[in-house]
Amino acid sequence: MNMSSRGRTAGMLIFLILVWGVNWPLSKLALNYAPPLLFAGIRTIIGGILLILIALPRYKQLRFKENWAVYLVSALVNIVLFYGLQTVGLGYIPSGLFSAIVFLQPVLLGLLSWIWFGEAMYGLKVLGLILGFAGVTTISAGALSAHVSMIGILFALGTAISWALGTAFIKNIGSRVDAIWLVAIQLTMGGILLTTAGSATEAWGSIHWNGVFLTNLLFISIFVIAFGWLAYFTLIGEGEASKVASFTFLIPVVSITASSLFMREHITLNLVIGLLMILFSILFVNLKPKSIAANQA
Repeated sequence: MNMSSRGRTAGMLIFLILVWGVNWPLSKLALNYAPPLLFAGIRTIIGGILLILIALPRYKQLRFKENWAVYLVSALVNIVLFYGLQTVGLGYIPSGLFSAIVFLQPVLLGLLSWIWFGEAMYGLKVLGLILGFAGVTTISAGALSAHVSMIGILFALGTAISWALGTAFIKNIGSRVDAIWLVAIQLTMGGILLTTAGSATEAWGSIHWNGVFLTNLLFISIFVIAFGWLAYFTLIGEGEASKVASFTFLIPVVSITASSLFMREHITLNLVIGLLMILFSILFVNLKPKSIAANQA
C-alpha cells in the first residue's frame, strides 16, 4: 500500500470513528422527538436517496435484476435488524453503555472472518481481539448498575450480532456488486421496511419537527448513515475485515466522550483504562508475524 492509499484509508477511518461515535448520543437525543422505528426508517431513506443521486451516473452498475437478492439480504441484516434493534434498544439503556456492548462486533467479525474467509488467526491477533473486547467491557462496567435494563442489553447484543453477520455477508459478496449502489439500495430498501413497520405500530403525529430534531436527523442521515456506511464497506472491501473492525473499538470511546461533553456524563477511570486496552488491541491485531507477512507479500 503506497503513502497516498494509506493516507486515504487513515482519513476514512478517522471520519468513520468520529461520525459513528457521535451517532449514539445524537440518536439517543433524537428519540426525545420521534418514535424509534419511524426515526430509523426516515433517516435511512434520506441517506439512501442521497447515495442514489450520487450513484446515478454509474447506473449501469446497479444490475438490480441480477443482484436484487443481495440487496434485499443486505437491507434486512444491515439496516432493518441493525438500525431497528439499535434505535429501539437505545430507549432502554444509556447510549454510551449501549454502544460499548455493540462493539462486541469486531470480536465476532474476527471469528467469522477466520471461519468463513480463512483470514490468518495468530497469537497476537487473538490477544488483540480479546484485549479489545476487554477494553469495551471495562468501559461499560462503570455504567453497569442494578437498574440497567436486561432488555436493553439484549437489544445491544442483537445489534452486534446483526452487524457482524451483515459485514461478513458484504465481505463475501462485495466483488459482485458496486459499493455505492449496494449501500444506496440497502439503505433505501431497509428504510422503506422500517418506515412501514413504524407506520403500522407508531404515530406520525408524535414526531416533533423542530429545529433540534431536523438538524439531528439531517446530520445522521447524511454523514453517519450515507457517507459512514459507504466509508465502512469501502474499507472492508480493501482490507482484512477483522483489521478494519479492530479500529472500530475506538467508536464507543468517542461515543462516551461525546456523551460526557454534551450530555454531562462523567469520564471515569474505567474509560481511561479501557482506552489504553483498546489502543493496545489495535496494535496487536495489525502486527503480523514475519512468517505470515512474508507469505502475503
